[in-house]
Amino acid sequence: MKSFDMLINAADVKGHINREIYGHFSEHLGRCIYNGIYVGEDSPIPNIHGIRKDIVEAFRQIKLPVLRWPGGCFADEYHWRDGIGDKSKRKKMINTNWGGVTEDNSFGTHEFMELCELVGCEPYIAGNVGSGTVHELSEWIEYITSDCVSPAADERRRNGREKPWKLKYLGIGNENWGCGGNMDAEFYSGVYKQFQSFCKDHSGNHLFKIACGPSGSDYNWTEVIMKKLRNPANMWTADGISLHFYSIPDWNNKGHALEFTEDEYKVLLNTVNFTDELITRNKEIMNRYDPEGKIALIVDEWGTWFDVEEGTNPGFLYQQNTMRDAIVAAISLNIFNRHCDRVKMANIAQIVNVLQAIILTEGEKMIKTPTYHVFDLFKEHQEGECVYCWHENENTADGLNVPMISSSASVKDGVMTITAANCSLHDEAEISCTICGFDAKAASARILTGEVHSHNDFDTPDTVHIDPYAAEITNGVLKIKLPACSVVEVTVK
Repeated sequence: MKSFDMLINAADVKGHINREIYGHFSEHLGRCIYNGIYVGEDSPIPNIHGIRKDIVEAFRQIKLPVLRWPGGCFADEYHWRDGIGDKSKRKKMINTNWGGVTEDNSFGTHEFMELCELVGCEPYIAGNVGSGTVHELSEWIEYITSDCVSPAADERRRNGREKPWKLKYLGIGNENWGCGGNMDAEFYSGVYKQFQSFCKDHSGNHLFKIACGPSGSDYNWTEVIMKKLRNPANMWTADGISLHFYSIPDWNNKGHALEFTEDEYKVLLNTVNFTDELITRNKEIMNRYDPEGKIALIVDEWGTWFDVEEGTNPGFLYQQNTMRDAIVAAISLNIFNRHCDRVKMANIAQIVNVLQAIILTEGEKMIKTPTYHVFDLFKEHQEGECVYCWHENENTADGLNVPMISSSASVKDGVMTITAANCSLHDEAEISCTICGFDAKAASARILTGEVHSHNDFDTPDTVHIDPYAAEITNGVLKIKLPACSVVEVTVK
């Protein structure tokens, strides 16, 4: 057993944790939408207008705050008019990015907005810049949000929606340095400013506009974008810039989701912990141009990416999910919490049946992955105030950055939430945490733990699950033991 001192000072507030930091990403990729979230109205699987009821309930359970759609790379070949109106007459297309399968567009704008209403989350739409037009995106915004008499709004009414929806988050393109057009930063900056100029606020709706930011550590992209985001009147033209970073140590050999060694586990965690440096360096660039912090950093694609499961379409990116993924999620969310002064949204990729999914489905069966349970453990951080949280630590891998303990803490409505992960696969951690600036009288805890390869499948869907756990407070000092390979939520009142 290893012993660590910890200190939390609730009087030292580091920033506000937007609920959107716990966001998700859904793309027309593999079985994320079709045979995942959406099964069609004629399916024997219980559904609401084709949307699976059990998935809606699972999303609501973790207080899912925001959902990004329709991509991803798919966004920059998606033409929204193909996905509205009579489903029998909707145009079919080939999904050239993901598996070359036929996309029948039966899940479009109305279905997505209904999904968000059912879940109670904010919609985040990624607009088509790569193959679309300014006029097309402008009309989409009008179709969704305008209550006026106009061709687009009247078309929405004819398609069954009288009142407009609210749309807060709009991405102007996706990965425009890659699949979204292979642009350089200077060229994209001009394209962004042109497109965003015609994305208007209608009928009391106000758009939060997000420009395409860098891939990983392309700090030059961030530098150029921040230089260019102001208009001639010196006003910011964006509310945020995106950041994409997948925890992939080797793009040529991603490894297997279930079969991995301890060394591979440590190399992966080293990559995950690089997220902290990545955000720190991007913040430094942003701070030079925007010291007031008006432009948010939006980490709208993150997570693990392994080789696809044997026997599945390689373009569908289907992978299993173990306690290793749970540790990755806990480290990442703790990092986002600690950087909440600039990070205002994050969206794990992807929500169902793709990459580091929180839900897997097979016909009528549905399972919650270990990553899902981490989002359940962390959900009370949403809209809390991130407070100072320090602890002793030790590195668990020579030559790599793999701290044993990851943590963050927040306070909301007189309740403190502490989340911690023990990343060691062998050693228990005994934590002695002094709490200052908060009248800590009682503590309760929940835990997710298991052997690092442990996972849920359709025969044993509850192998990895959350259990109640013991924590105690004496004279303002919290005592708790973290088993090896575990994630814990502590609630202090």
